[in-house]
Amino acid sequence: MKLTLLGTGGSAGLPQIGGPDGKGDWGKTDPGEPRNRRTRASAALTLDDSRVILIDTAPELRLQLTACGIRRVDAVLYTHAHADHVAGLDDIRILNRLLNAPMPGFATAPVWEELQARFAYAFLPYDGKFFIRPVIVPHDLTPGGRTEIAGAEMLVFEQDHGFSTSLGLRVGRLAYCTDVVRLSEAALGALAGLDLLVVDCFTTRDHPTHAGLPTVLGWVERLAPKRTVLTHLGPDMDYATLKRTLPAGIEPGYDGMELPL
Repeated sequence: MKLTLLGTGGSAGLPQIGGPDGKGDWGKTDPGEPRNRRTRASAALTLDDSRVILIDTAPELRLQLTACGIRRVDAVLYTHAHADHVAGLDDIRILNRLLNAPMPGFATAPVWEELQARFAYAFLPYDGKFFIRPVIVPHDLTPGGRTEIAGAEMLVFEQDHGFSTSLGLRVGRLAYCTDVVRLSEAALGALAGLDLLVVDCFTTRDHPTHAGLPTVLGWVERLAPKRTVLTHLGPDMDYATLKRTLPAGIEPGYDGMELPL
């Protein structure tokens, strides 16, 4: 099994629009370090038999999949309905063609309600012809419950995202927890005994909707995963600085990073 971090940036990506010459605002990061160039957060879980579960459809999805050599997706899971995690939904059209079938989708009922309001055409019945639009078949997820997606048994749990909620997920001894500011006791219980924790860490300090580094360090101290990789990194999270200063066992993620188990 392998998790590929397709995108590791915050909602504005990096560089953000702007900058002194209009070619991008890099914040406190080094523009000369290619691992600081970040698209919006999404990931792909490749199972042992090469089936792929796509986690969120970031705005740069086409570029992410082609850059990482992912030729086919068997199912998509949405952690929540914020634009930086869903705006690439139209690219599912090409994934439909490659799969030659409607795309099985997995999310909570409130997320489906939002996506159906914004992308109604993607949920119309499939006519069996050439895919001229994305076609998704929605399946409801219940936080705290186990489900099977593309043959993988998965535990999904609710996360506090400040003014909203998101889903964290665990497959075996791997967990992916983006867009979270607080974890309940139930969520922390679901994260015990991990080999790999991929977790939101937007800033070096606390933030209203995303975990900051002090919070993440507290989670790692309690959970003691063998390896922790930070994602959803903001403009003050320089790759080289983090790599140099983080405690052993914790490292910054980057676009295209492959994490085998």
